[in-house]
Amino acid sequence: MDPRCTVTADAVLFDLDGVLVDSTAAVEGHWRAFAARNRLDPVALLEDLHGRRMVDIIARALPEFSPGELAREAAWMEDTEARGARTGTRPQPGALALTRALAGRPWAVVTSGTAPVATARMNAVGLPAPPVLVTGEQVEHGKPHPAPYLLAAERLGVAAQDCLVVEDAPAGLAAGRAAGSITLAFTTSHAPAELHADHVAATPADVVVVPGEPLTLALDCRPH
Repeated sequence: MDPRCTVTADAVLFDLDGVLVDSTAAVEGHWRAFAARNRLDPVALLEDLHGRRMVDIIARALPEFSPGELAREAAWMEDTEARGARTGTRPQPGALALTRALAGRPWAVVTSGTAPVATARMNAVGLPAPPVLVTGEQVEHGKPHPAPYLLAAERLGVAAQDCLVVEDAPAGLAAGRAAGSITLAFTTSHAPAELHADHVAATPADVVVVPGEPLTLALDCRPH
């Protein structure tokens, strides 16, 4: 790797799906099943899926449902996704090496998924447990609201503006920017032109933890 830039931060806050794990095919398959179950247009449902909380997607798709009916559908979806993690998830290139290199450093996983789904996917690919895990049900407002990243920074004991947020979706990057953080986008699910970030790279394989203090990452950045 021939790094062209470095980023120094007090902590690294990773999104999960599309950033550390590749679950796109499985996730879209689960939502297609959800669409069929509820007689929805799967194309419309999948248009703005990535980076958003399951409960928000379901509530938007089924505005006529009662709270009890929405809870039932959310439970069905959560069970489907957690079970699907065993066969439908793999690590993104370089994700295992990058997160293992952060051992003893402050980092977090900040996902729109629920805790059971996130844990199942991390376990399925062998990711190390992060010092902090923020999931969709832990915040009142999901991405693109900054609440998830602000909570992760608070739990790590660092200022959000001194964190590096690593995302693959516009909604997540909007959350990182709103939190005041430095942003790094991977082009695993969207074209570079769709990703408004301070830095853009292809995958975690293009990021290396530089030994020593402070926490510094060397990036093989793509033009953006």
